[in-house]
Amino acid sequence: MGLTAIIIDDEQNNIDNLFELLGKYCPEIDVLAIASSADVGIELIRQTAPELVFLDIQMPGKSGFDVLKAIDNYNFEVIFVTAYDQYGIKAIKFAAIDYILKPVDVEELQTAVKKAIIKRQEKRQNHQLENLLQLLQQRPTDTPRIALPLAKETRFVKVDEIIRCESSNNYTTFYFIGGEKVIVSKPIYEYEEILDNYHFIRCHQSHLVNKKFIKSWIKDDGDFLLLEDKVHVPVSRQKREFVKSLLLK
Repeated sequence: MGLTAIIIDDEQNNIDNLFELLGKYCPEIDVLAIASSADVGIELIRQTAPELVFLDIQMPGKSGFDVLKAIDNYNFEVIFVTAYDQYGIKAIKFAAIDYILKPVDVEELQTAVKKAIIKRQEKRQNHQLENLLQLLQQRPTDTPRIALPLAKETRFVKVDEIIRCESSNNYTTFYFIGGEKVIVSKPIYEYEEILDNYHFIRCHQSHLVNKKFIKSWIKDDGDFLLLEDKVHVPVSRQKREFVKSLLLK
């Protein structure tokens, strides 16, 4: 199964490069149209109803996020193709949306396209885009929701409902208030980066803990954090002083 697509980017050389790469390495993508500005891109989405949009973030006048804000129904997938933008990329990671950094790597492009095809087979309305726009519009005091891509769904969870994360190879288990847990097929270091501004502490190679759920520090044949749910989480020797310093803040 292939997908119809449009490309929205203000730089012609980037458009030409992506169009060439798609034609050569992603034959399942049928590019319907190309837009060199946000306003033209908005009209093309409305007119052509693509299944996939390759979207730049930083464009003159209106950004790629402004394009999404102008659309009513998200019955398409998005792959951001962008230069690194710290704020934008962090929001995209929170919403679990695919992005590719310029210059485009062929393997990353093929992987993102394959994932987009699978997602289109599973749903019509793209709730991840809705969550992304909520993240971009939220106030500093609002509690953000993180998107966790599971096998058959994307779970949206408030950050302050996550007690801890535990890794096993390239999988991360999330433990929530109330005892529920889910497993995500991404390594824990990705979530350490995403959650670093929300009082999560990487106390061990395999553990990431929400500071607000830490009850006490226990020394018992090693160092441990006792959490509100009575779970003991180990503190590695290398991170002992680092964790102590964060707990005193």
